[in-house]
Amino acid sequence: MSRTLGALAAVVLGVSLVTAVPATAAQAHPFPSGFPLPNGFLPEGIAIGSAPTAYFGSRADGDLFRVDLRTGRGEVFSQGPGTASVGLKVDRRGRLFVAGGAGGDGRVVDAETGEVLKSYRFATSDTFVNDVVITDHAAYFTDSRKAALYRVGFGRHGGLPESHSVIPLTGDLVLTPGVNNANGIAETPDGKALLIVQSNTGQLHRVDPRTGETTLVDLHGEVLTNGDGLLVEGRTLYVVQNRLNTIAVFSLIKDGTAGKLVTKVTDPRFDVPTTVASFGDRLYLPNARFTTPPTPTTTYNVVSVPEV
Repeated sequence: MSRTLGALAAVVLGVSLVTAVPATAAQAHPFPSGFPLPNGFLPEGIAIGSAPTAYFGSRADGDLFRVDLRTGRGEVFSQGPGTASVGLKVDRRGRLFVAGGAGGDGRVVDAETGEVLKSYRFATSDTFVNDVVITDHAAYFTDSRKAALYRVGFGRHGGLPESHSVIPLTGDLVLTPGVNNANGIAETPDGKALLIVQSNTGQLHRVDPRTGETTLVDLHGEVLTNGDGLLVEGRTLYVVQNRLNTIAVFSLIKDGTAGKLVTKVTDPRFDVPTTVASFGDRLYLPNARFTTPPTPTTTYNVVSVPEV
């Protein structure tokens, strides 16, 4: 996306993006069911915290865009490094953790000012840092081209370290060279382990964050073809199956070792959605439009559907 497009987008924001809205207020005044992103933006990741603000990253140049969910208006608030911004998560301290795709990096950005607080170089070749999850003690990044997790451990009061650690993935997750493997990542309902979807196999893996050992999650025969972004709320797991234009919804047991399909959600507005986040009783998904040739004028948008 050109810097001009980012600047044009910036002028449309006219309200605060950080004010918390009670659930009752959100229900009384419905938010837009969808809204546009800048032309040529190439979105993929989405993050939403406790406030009605959504954050998106550009695959084109790494710009970060934020939107007020109450109005659908937004702005580019942090200029990218020229490489992609893919998976995103925001923590309760107002920090946005950004996966850097083929750049092999991750960065932490102030979600208010756009300032880059820390950058981490995870890998230099054959890499695609795809997604990130934030736990109480660390942020974990997946790499779709390597059998590894990158851990950014938090210090006192959530302080960011100077360096990261690498956790090799062993066990049931077997790397296939040359394709995207580990993709979306989330915590298990009990918070004791992680879940990773392996896009090329359609498998869901439970990961011990201390050892990196992976075990297949029993989904009773369901295959997560084109599995991408994950969201866990309570014991409900949402899996975005991008090119299938589908959200698969599972009920998990507490430790995340098994789950049963509840339903599959489709919508005619889906155009290769990649990731999912929630606010109130709605799920929000950016349409990455992987099947549409990207140009500077290609349109992109975000759609929302009711939570299941």
